[in-house]
Amino acid sequence: MIVTRFAPSPTGTLHVGNIRTALHNWMWARRQGGRFLLRIDDTDRARSEERFVESIRADLHWLGLVPDGEERQSARFDRYEARFAELKAAGRVYPAYESAQELELKRKILLGRGLPPIYDRAALALGEDERAALEAEGRTPHWRFRLGGDALDWDDLIRGPQHFAAAAMSDPVVRRADGSWLYLLPSVIDDIDMGITHVVRGEDHVSNTALQIDMFRALGAAPPAFAHEALLTGSEGKLSKRLGSLGVDHFREAGIEPEAVVALLARIGTSQPVEPLVDRAPLVAGFDFAHFGRAPARFDEAELAGVNARIVHQLPYDAVRERLPAGIGAEAWDAIRPNLERVADAAEWWGVIEGPVAATADPADRDFLIQAAAIAESIDWSADPWHALTGALKDASGRKGKPLFLPLRRALTGRDHGPDMAALARLIGRDRAIERLRAAG
Repeated sequence: MIVTRFAPSPTGTLHVGNIRTALHNWMWARRQGGRFLLRIDDTDRARSEERFVESIRADLHWLGLVPDGEERQSARFDRYEARFAELKAAGRVYPAYESAQELELKRKILLGRGLPPIYDRAALALGEDERAALEAEGRTPHWRFRLGGDALDWDDLIRGPQHFAAAAMSDPVVRRADGSWLYLLPSVIDDIDMGITHVVRGEDHVSNTALQIDMFRALGAAPPAFAHEALLTGSEGKLSKRLGSLGVDHFREAGIEPEAVVALLARIGTSQPVEPLVDRAPLVAGFDFAHFGRAPARFDEAELAGVNARIVHQLPYDAVRERLPAGIGAEAWDAIRPNLERVADAAEWWGVIEGPVAATADPADRDFLIQAAAIAESIDWSADPWHALTGALKDASGRKGKPLFLPLRRALTGRDHGPDMAALARLIGRDRAIERLRAAG
């Protein structure tokens, strides 16, 4: 069974890049009939907060990305200790005593000589007495994973064949001197235990993947398949700090529907067109890593707003009724939704229907509007009052086209543009329509 995971750290709220990663993991699992898991990476006890855990869950629920299971790293420390002990016994992790200042000095020296700043494994040369002496000075070691000599290769589902030489990489630190864990090793242990088959994440993790592939091997497990996506850029075409502040709260406040977020993020960065699809089934069915490109994926809030408007135009009344002002029924919703950018904008058009309306009229149209009010009193309002009114006015006044329709729209709605007047006229009703026509005349 295909199993994917989304693994956020609860040190803040989700942003649009996180959401895209979660969505693509969810889509791949759904397309394959597999499972999508949420893993809360809360090993950083100092920065992790429960309010962010709750926020992550709520955001995924709002987006409709409901996980099939959840794990928390903070509940798995015993498991990390056990597997760490295995690696220690096998000589694949070792203590290192250099301070941050000493390591930085080594880096500068190597760079000054034109050499790559790779850790020199000096800690491996220390004898028992030397380590004891360092610890007697009060030094507590951090721990590094010892990379093997094999090539660190994999066939990435998006980037294609990837090749890293272990000799050209530093042995990564996997545990700090205070005993806390860094990301790399616990993530591998979790992926093994959770049966993760596919890891979908940003291309900024490519070098981490090379290191982790060797960790999978050291723990006797086959690595999952990896897909590294191009990172999101802002509408200006470069990485933007603003993307880090755009999350579910922002989208909700802006009146963006979750379906619009999903429709856009499902397709940007791929060869497929962005479509305002309310039904996610076609998005899931068409999801394929072969469609992803290597170029940065451009996220444009204006494009999202456009997708959102087209989504709103498709939403049935039952999907929005709880968010509409009191009194708006299915007929009113069907009439006004083609002119909305957000569901919240329905209140403005409901105000036009209910009134009062600041009607406007050209002085040259006032007699015409008085004539319209008189005809409005005589027609049947139970069927199609708008066409009955305009048909009678056309015959009586000789007007047609814009000179016929625009003064009526302005008098009845106070606007030059808007929903179909045939639908609006029925909703405005006989008495309000006659009153507005007389007032404008």
